[in-house]
Amino acid sequence: MRALLQRISHASVTVDGEKIGRSGPGLLILICAIQGDTEAQADYLATKIAKQRIFKDEAGKMNKSVRDIGGSALVVSQFTLAADTSRGNRPGFSSAARPEEGKALYEYFAAKLAAEGVPVETGEFGADMKVELLNDGPVTIWMDTEAV
Repeated sequence: MRALLQRISHASVTVDGEKIGRSGPGLLILICAIQGDTEAQADYLATKIAKQRIFKDEAGKMNKSVRDIGGSALVVSQFTLAADTSRGNRPGFSSAARPEEGKALYEYFAAKLAAEGVPVETGEFGADMKVELLNDGPVTIWMDTEAV
């Protein structure tokens, strides 16, 4: 699985003109399931993300997690994180999990993150979403279970 974390002051996701999810302060997490991914990868990412010390402490050092600050997360499915740009000028997405598998892992990940003590709201899998955010820092972290 791949995740792109953004430390945010606030974020929201809108579908068909209706705001369906929001967060902040905390994290915007763009998440993508890759073919062959399992719940074990989602477990790993959720646990790791809940503990990532990317928020400032009293001394201004990145030493606190989203849980430590009482923050929340907006989790948005983003199959384009599976983009293969190695050939030509149009990215390929054949490594992304099939929609039914991707949706199941996306929902599982969000539930696991919530079980880790992080309040979670989500986007809508497969929908045309409009995501707004105020990136704090900016702090943007790439995580990929393939690299583990």
